[in-house]
Amino acid sequence: MRDPLYIAGAGIGGLTAAIALARRSRPVTVLERAPSLEPVGSGLQISPNAFHVLRDLGLEEPLRRLAVAPEAIKILSGRSGAAIAEVPLGRTAEARYGAPYLVIHRGDLQRVLLDAAGATPDITLRLGTRVRDAQQDDDAVRLDLETDEAGDHARAAALIGADGVWSTVRRRILGLRQAVFSGRTAYRAVLPIDAVPQRWRTVTGLWLGPDAHVVHYPVSAGRQFNIVALVKEDWDAETWSTPADPQALKARFSGWAAEVRELLALPQDWLKWALCGMDPGTTWVHGRIGLLGDAAHAMLPFAAQGAGMSIEDAEALARQLEAHRDDPARALAAYQHERQDRAERVLRLARANDRVYHLAGPLAVGRDMVMRALSGERLLARLDWLYGWRPPQAR
Repeated sequence: MRDPLYIAGAGIGGLTAAIALARRSRPVTVLERAPSLEPVGSGLQISPNAFHVLRDLGLEEPLRRLAVAPEAIKILSGRSGAAIAEVPLGRTAEARYGAPYLVIHRGDLQRVLLDAAGATPDITLRLGTRVRDAQQDDDAVRLDLETDEAGDHARAAALIGADGVWSTVRRRILGLRQAVFSGRTAYRAVLPIDAVPQRWRTVTGLWLGPDAHVVHYPVSAGRQFNIVALVKEDWDAETWSTPADPQALKARFSGWAAEVRELLALPQDWLKWALCGMDPGTTWVHGRIGLLGDAAHAMLPFAAQGAGMSIEDAEALARQLEAHRDDPARALAAYQHERQDRAERVLRLARANDRVYHLAGPLAVGRDMVMRALSGERLLARLDWLYGWRPPQAR
């Protein structure tokens, strides 16, 4: 019997990869260190490139039930509140790319993926289990596992580290440098949509300002509202869910336009996390052990593609492991060769947006003038290379 594939991490990328592999009749075991999978996190964006993959996995219907397709991205000045540009989404994006641009709560997306994985016999999910160490040879990867109660061992055809920004597989097993703190922190909150002014309930808002910006959009089928405030800050704890001080956040935006300050005053509770990223040109693969998503190419969220790149990675990984069924090392090498340039182009886009979003003074005025001079559709067209991607079999 062929050894199963093992994936460390039951996040968006890990679960998508497991489903894509199982659909190709590859038994896969997903290891998740958390004892239970709770609907944590905030909103994320599923752009058309990622939606094509999820559609091919048969997940379109449940995703459309839980997500929102915003009509546009409204870009505004954080200081004055003046409109800068409006990028059309909704029907325009779906007609242009053949798939919708959706926003969704991370917990809702994870639930859709968990339900699909649970209904697939070839997928085994082990909670409360993490990879402590791994050794590989020409025939297999031998895993040293740690559970809540005791140790365990397993034999795998390959090990995929989909265990996020602070990846254990990356750091401990492959001995690679971990993601580096960017000097920016994201504050996030989710609140009932009824508390939000009507004008923001069907669009994505993007407010630009010196050393900070704010993003917000509806999630959970329009029942909730997601707000993320991103600021320059010296705080680098390795956690996703540290409670934040609402008063300190309000003080940080005290000089901003009244409307954005009113939005930031709505949530009673905020959480925050430190934003970390990888440098381009690092390795993702060593023999039968490979990395996926943030573990491979953690990027700043300023292109809204962290989940999207993980989903694209999952599709390519499963396809290459199918193409080279008897040679996992060759499959993983082909996977990195296929994916690395694109993922690193997006990583660079996110870094460029970090600079552009946070300009001040005359440079900010120049940025706003350029954006106003371009039509919304021309601004959208500049990302055709990103949103217009499709899996090879869908082209």
